[in-house]
Amino acid sequence: MPLAKRIIPCLDVTGGCVVKGINFLNLKNAGDPVELAKRYSDAGADELVFLDITASSDNRETLRDIVEGVARAINIPFTVGGGIRSPADARLILCSGADKVSVNTAAVQNPELITKLADLFGQQCVVVAIDAKRNRKVDKDKVTVQTAEGPVWFEVYTYGGRKPTGIDALQWATRAMELGAGEFLLTSMDCDGTENGFDLELTRALSERVNVPVIASGGAGKPEHFLEAFTKGKADAALAASVFHYNKYPVSVIKDYLRKQGVTIRP
Repeated sequence: MPLAKRIIPCLDVTGGCVVKGINFLNLKNAGDPVELAKRYSDAGADELVFLDITASSDNRETLRDIVEGVARAINIPFTVGGGIRSPADARLILCSGADKVSVNTAAVQNPELITKLADLFGQQCVVVAIDAKRNRKVDKDKVTVQTAEGPVWFEVYTYGGRKPTGIDALQWATRAMELGAGEFLLTSMDCDGTENGFDLELTRALSERVNVPVIASGGAGKPEHFLEAFTKGKADAALAASVFHYNKYPVSVIKDYLRKQGVTIRP
């Protein structure tokens, strides 16, 4: 029996509100995080991801009061990221009701953090988020991926997509897995918010490189895109925001479609 694929709504939060933009820019208010979280939990979402997208760039802690409110409102697994820089930060978030913590900027700056978190809380609690963007300046030291638009490599960005690092996303994923990452949340900055589909070439390249679950993120616009993420992209889960926030395709519609296409989906 194949493992069930997961459908995961995402709450990008800043200033206490859920926001959504395109390519990480032009953010617009999408609603109250607690209300949206409850709606998705009640609708049959498999998990929920909460990202405090300005915690790192603002150099502040995650919005713990909102995390606690969301945790009380839902009954599904819950991952929180943004501003987690230490085991102490992670402990506070897990004690506030999260099941897993997601690290991006702090892990890139201090890779040993991944190992510390895995040792303390278990590998299954540690999600490494990777925000990646196509770079067409081919570099012999990077992993080149042949795409429909020619050879590219995928560059890691930190601070909520604000800072390019020069780090190859595929190489970084391999190292992060060796350090103890239990899962990857892979967001295509090129596809984010466009609703034109996931970056299947990026998702497949990373999924084939690691042996822990990969969550595809960035670009979902219709049920067919989720199917492609699972089949062509080889992802274990698919995350989306816009299609859920604005009721274009409720979770139940996505799941019904996938079941009809033969994908193993949780009830």
